[in-house]
Amino acid sequence: MSAEWTTSRVEDLSVNFDGKRRPVKGSERRLGPYPYYGASGVVDHVDDYLFDGEYLLVAEDGENLRTRQTPIAFLARGKFWVNNHAHIITGSERADTRFLMYALRHVDIDAYLTGAVMPKLTQGNLNRIEVSHPGLDEQRAIAGVLGALDDKIEQNRRTVQTLEKLARAIFRAWFVDFEPVKAKAAGATGFPSMPQAVFDALPTTFVDSDIGTVPEGWDVKPIGEVVTVKGGATPSTKKPEYWDSGMHCWATPKDLSHLWHPVLLDTDRHITDAGASVISSGLLPVGTVLLSSRAPVGYLAIAVVPTAINQGFIAMICDGMLPPTYVYQWAAASMETIKTHASGTTFAEISKKAFRPLPIVEPTDNVVTAYKELVEPLFELLTGCVKESTRLAELRDYLLPKLLSGTVRAANPVPETIG
Repeated sequence: MSAEWTTSRVEDLSVNFDGKRRPVKGSERRLGPYPYYGASGVVDHVDDYLFDGEYLLVAEDGENLRTRQTPIAFLARGKFWVNNHAHIITGSERADTRFLMYALRHVDIDAYLTGAVMPKLTQGNLNRIEVSHPGLDEQRAIAGVLGALDDKIEQNRRTVQTLEKLARAIFRAWFVDFEPVKAKAAGATGFPSMPQAVFDALPTTFVDSDIGTVPEGWDVKPIGEVVTVKGGATPSTKKPEYWDSGMHCWATPKDLSHLWHPVLLDTDRHITDAGASVISSGLLPVGTVLLSSRAPVGYLAIAVVPTAINQGFIAMICDGMLPPTYVYQWAAASMETIKTHASGTTFAEISKKAFRPLPIVEPTDNVVTAYKELVEPLFELLTGCVKESTRLAELRDYLLPKLLSGTVRAANPVPETIG
């Protein structure tokens, strides 16, 4: 480490705002556009009792810190409120706030936690944490390098959310609300986003079905007839040959629990060829839609890599006319119905037997083809953003300890964003 670096306690590098807030009672809270942060991230949105600016939040709950995506330290920008499960600080005249965030991410906080059942970081122990740091200019340069990567990741996150929202809106308009058919029946000569030839071929009448009225000529079928439904298993963990040096993804519901996007790129654990061979469903193909069937019911993703699964899933292999993007959106739109078919005393679970009869609308071939041509490019862009963010996060995590130890210097100014 450079001789220019020194070590200081957090209390000497920060201004603490914990004392400037008070608990917000439920009766006082007004819903609004501003995030209300807790130890696990945004717990609500409010319209009162707000901080305004850029502050560093440090979560207290040690148990949650080990299971959630949000790191121990993160920045909140704009107007927001914080509950009593997190600390709120900003950098003093000696510290850049964003540098302090990265420095705290680099600290092993175990020695500062109290409580065996629910580990907690008190304000006093937060103040005692020691942070190595250079001068303010180099702090800002380090924060600039790491922040540029995080800013691009955040930009990608917003892009993914926009693309997913657009795909969801198209599905709902075409296949839940049947807006193009209703528009044609009302005398319209076209519908935005739908090719003219496809619109011209739409029916103008509806017929009764088990799920209500649907466009004439469109079918309502059990989901088990339009996709191949599979389950999974856990290879024996006592047999190293199933796990050691495994190269194949093996998913559990936990792998989907922290996704901020609808695609599964990788899993925490991997299995070998031998491990995959003892799972009856084996390696599921790219494009399989994964639905967690218990603990809890409802996590959802499209596998974009071959993936084996444990017993906590219903897997939908889209080997029929309907593409994965359609099946995914159907499952998302039908989630309440899916959950009502779950049962169990200890925890809710939906079985393959209960799942297969659930109804899905199957439009005519030309409508499905038009939907694929419209939506699949959105998912390709979305997946590209997720892959880029994964690479950027890996680069950030590689650079962070090197920059924060002085092994790699970042003394020169850097751009605020990448891309």
